[in-house]
Amino acid sequence: MSDFYPELIEKLPQAVVPIEGVKARLLQSDHGQLVFFDIPQGAKVPQHAHGAQWGTVLDGEMTLTIGGEAKTYRKGDSYTIPAGVLHEATFATRCHIIDLFADTDRYAAKA
Repeated sequence: MSDFYPELIEKLPQAVVPIEGVKARLLQSDHGQLVFFDIPQGAKVPQHAHGAQWGTVLDGEMTLTIGGEAKTYRKGDSYTIPAGVLHEATFATRCHIIDLFADTDRYAAKA
């Protein structure tokens, strides 16, 4: 999947992500999902909403719009998206991001 994440993460199940070029590994819990993303430069996540989300940028640069307020996030930056708030993202560079989703079914594991 990636030349960024260690083998320990690469062994996790792949997540089904409906955005071309985005790769993800999924760690499932009864309390939510932790997803390790590898997102290509130029990718766009369309506006949507779901349960609460927390994330941190491990590498790269993205613009995340939360509730109509756009902000640029870079390596080391974290963000919180409250449940039900509309948000979208664009990626200026390739990004490696970890997101924790309160929803236990946000992403499905690839069969």
